[in-house]
Amino acid sequence: MKLAETVTFGGSGLNRAAELRVDLAALKARAGATVIVLWRGKPLIEEADGTAKLVRLPLSHAICAEAKEEPLFLGLEGDTPALALDISGWTPDLLDAAELSQFTDRSRQHHPSLPKSQEFAELRAIMTLLDARDAELAATARALFNWHSSHRFCARCGTGSEMAQAGWQRNCPACGAFHFPRTDPVVIMLVTSGNKVLLGRSPGWPEGMYSLLAGFVEPGETLEAAVRREVVEETGVAVGEVTYLASQPWAFPNSLMFGCRGHATSEEIQIDPHEIEDAQWFSREEIMQAFAGRHPVVKPAREGAIAHFLLRNWLADRLE
Repeated sequence: MKLAETVTFGGSGLNRAAELRVDLAALKARAGATVIVLWRGKPLIEEADGTAKLVRLPLSHAICAEAKEEPLFLGLEGDTPALALDISGWTPDLLDAAELSQFTDRSRQHHPSLPKSQEFAELRAIMTLLDARDAELAATARALFNWHSSHRFCARCGTGSEMAQAGWQRNCPACGAFHFPRTDPVVIMLVTSGNKVLLGRSPGWPEGMYSLLAGFVEPGETLEAAVRREVVEETGVAVGEVTYLASQPWAFPNSLMFGCRGHATSEEIQIDPHEIEDAQWFSREEIMQAFAGRHPVVKPAREGAIAHFLLRNWLADRLE
């Protein structure tokens, strides 16, 4: 697919400079080194005129004192190290836990050391407002912090592990095991039959929200096999030919979405209620209505997600 890398989080050509990860102290000491800050996975941004930008701060900024761990090294912007800090231990005033647990968290948090225009925002809520570089940095930082928070102990012996390689590795001081960031492969499927596409919805989704079917790739399984298995498990629909279209890093929490197209060889739907709440075939005209906000039932897939990207390009006949 020629437009594959234009998907949100599709990459900006960031120089990750892996050879520099051995010396975090030297990276921190470089002139002009900047840090992006995350709180509970929400990047610090400044929004204006319909766009959002990651706030880049010097390591000397007062907010950096809130971090309990060393920064992660994300890569080089030109010759300047781009670092990331997690300040999830900070508790904002008037924190509303109910807002944070919403399907889409629209709440913003402001740190007293920053200008009022700079706030922490849920990445999914602002991902389409970021340019490619800021989206890649934010997604990379969030995914790495997710991994560190859930892998603090050695999987071999249970001893507390230690961050190494500027955040790209954890080492066990007891048994010497090395641990590396985890990424879970997920297939997401544009399953079509003639002029129709198969969509489903999970329990708990907002009313009217439908999306492409998706599921984790199992050990020893190809992407093509995963597509066929997931579709038949969830809906009973058989899939024949499968082709790869595009991928998207999805740091919610640590997935890599493989967008594939599957050609259905059957159309009868029998959903597995343990997997999904509903699945239906929708015509191209109905999806066009949904994207325009005019369908009586269906709302479009979340803008910025690969499901929205694949459906939009299917409507425009740009899958080749």
